[in-house]
Amino acid sequence: MDEKFLPLGIQDFQDMIERNFIYVDKTKDIHELVRAPKAFYFLSRPRRFGKSLLVSTLGYLFEGRQDLFKGLWIAEQTNWQWENHPVVKVDFNGINSKTPSLLEKSLENLVIAIGKKYQISLQSIMIPDSFVELIIKLQEKYRKDVIVLIDEYDKPLINHLGKSENDLKIAKENRDVLKQFFGVLKEQDVSGALRMVFITGVSRFSRVSIFSDLNNLDDLSMQPQFSGMLGYTEDEMEKYFQYYIRKISGTQTIPYEQCKDQLQTWYNGYQFTHKGKKVYNPFSVLNALKKAEFKNYWFETGTPSFLVNLIKENNYPIPEIENLNLHEHSFTTYDLDNLRLEALLFQTGYITIKKFDGIFYSLGYPNQEVKTSFTDYIYSSLVEIRSPSLKDRYRLIAVFLQQQKIEEFIDVVNSILASIPYTHIARQDESYYHTIFYLMVSAAGVLVQTEVLTSIGRIDIAAEFPDKVYIIELKCNQTADQAIKQIKEKKYSNKYKALDRDIYLIGINFDTSERAVTDWKLEKIAK
Repeated sequence: MDEKFLPLGIQDFQDMIERNFIYVDKTKDIHELVRAPKAFYFLSRPRRFGKSLLVSTLGYLFEGRQDLFKGLWIAEQTNWQWENHPVVKVDFNGINSKTPSLLEKSLENLVIAIGKKYQISLQSIMIPDSFVELIIKLQEKYRKDVIVLIDEYDKPLINHLGKSENDLKIAKENRDVLKQFFGVLKEQDVSGALRMVFITGVSRFSRVSIFSDLNNLDDLSMQPQFSGMLGYTEDEMEKYFQYYIRKISGTQTIPYEQCKDQLQTWYNGYQFTHKGKKVYNPFSVLNALKKAEFKNYWFETGTPSFLVNLIKENNYPIPEIENLNLHEHSFTTYDLDNLRLEALLFQTGYITIKKFDGIFYSLGYPNQEVKTSFTDYIYSSLVEIRSPSLKDRYRLIAVFLQQQKIEEFIDVVNSILASIPYTHIARQDESYYHTIFYLMVSAAGVLVQTEVLTSIGRIDIAAEFPDKVYIIELKCNQTADQAIKQIKEKKYSNKYKALDRDIYLIGINFDTSERAVTDWKLEKIAK
């Protein structure tokens, strides 16, 4: 059998099939979408999650390209008719949206180009009239209902978030252009000429702001049956990538199952619905399989500066990000006039659903890649340290904790605290030092939980290793003995006694005048 290649960066379905790249067969889910005689869909997912490939696949499917689908589920298990429909694809990755006028002009040029492709001459040259004319004339000429595919619809908005007041003004004006452009899809003449509309993006802006006229738009984003349509499931990893996982296993000289566990820890964990499938980030997995190294890939392709700006502006309690409990409306939609940080974090992929109790969702970081990278970035941004040695110090934090060298660990913590400019320590209180300490240890790659709930209190920080757990209590201008006393009185260690690991208690006191840890104490709990 010919070698199948890793489809890193491949977003065109035809390229993927004809050039022998691995295609993870999602056509069973796709068939569920296309079965209806007329449908209007919306789907939001984080960047680099396969949205553009899905749009491309739908395009070739509706163009009747049966040759490309040979051997795939939809060709083998259904009686799909392979009719050739006219397809209007609007990819906002290639649209200039620096200003509202450039956005309008770019959309107008695209509509004209699609008309030329289908040999249709348009009388109107300005949107939205030209868009209406294009759809109606396509249906009349080809006697087939039209497919409209819109990729990354929100690019003209999110490209301007978190920058300046003028950028926010541009985003709002771009929103008005989009609302007018998308609004024509519900007009009676246009709607009657459509077979399917499929819209993707990162953000779920409130329907009122952009899609108020499309009251028949079916939002798939949190529907469980489509939870695995983008990203790779555990079964798909085993079915399609076993050869490459075995290659990493050999390169890193670790057992196959351990290699799978590492991939899972680093890149799995995304859950977009309350009872759907967990999926891997495809971009990160493909990079890891190609380079045979477990590290951050996805985060480096787009730093979330606007998210960090929002965190700083709102003085958001950072350790709480991995332990959020929210009602659905709090994190699923937002608008430019009301930017909800939790919604932005969820939709951009920095937090995901952990569990659902019927009323509230628990959210947190999906995996090691996101948590380590995001906390590192937030920490560096908050204290404005860009020193290359910071990464080395993070590494030492993890090493010294693993080796139970607590004095050396405290020395590293103090060296990092000493490097923070004095002007950045505006609030010298327990909350500030708790946040900084949490970010340091998280960015070091240690499995950290904060504000861990027990039966009679909350643990400040729990740092877990395969063979041990550290229960850490932080104090300001008090003593390490007081911190240890609280851990014991609240019986925080009881939560971990069933794990069959060594349990250590660490009491730490920060002196705000010294801006350092001046007192610490370590105790081991007897098994």
